[in-house]
Amino acid sequence: MKNKFTIQQVVAAGIGTALFVVLTEVQIPAVIVPNTALQVRAGLLAFIAAVYGPVVGGIVGLLGHALGDAFFYGSIWWSWVIPDALFGVAVGFFYKEYLIRESGFAAKQIAIFNVIQIVANGIAWIACAPVLDILIYAEPANKVFIQGTIASIANIVTVAILGTLLCIMYSRLSTKSSSLKVEDDEKTDN
Repeated sequence: MKNKFTIQQVVAAGIGTALFVVLTEVQIPAVIVPNTALQVRAGLLAFIAAVYGPVVGGIVGLLGHALGDAFFYGSIWWSWVIPDALFGVAVGFFYKEYLIRESGFAAKQIAIFNVIQIVANGIAWIACAPVLDILIYAEPANKVFIQGTIASIANIVTVAILGTLLCIMYSRLSTKSSSLKVEDDEKTDN
């Protein structure tokens, strides 16, 4: 059986990408390390990936970061775009485990979501981004591994707070909208 890319996923990818771009400038600079910040868009990316899966997460991470770089900074820093796409795919890969759309995002799923986002952030920012910085831009290793580690920590905190809250709210809204639909169906049957 083939998985189809649904209209809902296309819309989620488009809206998620647009929001990711807009949120590019919403950040708190990490004073210790230059060019590193606490970014709200990390929480959004984790949420979108957790709800809609790896393809949408990858698209939002890739296009959102690339377009955000192009619009706000004038050039695309590919060694950081690719890790965002990787992060979106990694978190999205486990989207069925989170039970967000089934209104089951409870303590166990919150723990699973956060363990996965911590591992995915570590792989994306402590391993992938610094290595790509060295390979693509010939950046000094000591600088980029420090930046990657700080970026990873900042993203972990952002996703743990904002990403988790977005997932909880969406899961609860799914419960309410499902309840309303059942009530409407029952009224129609009478």
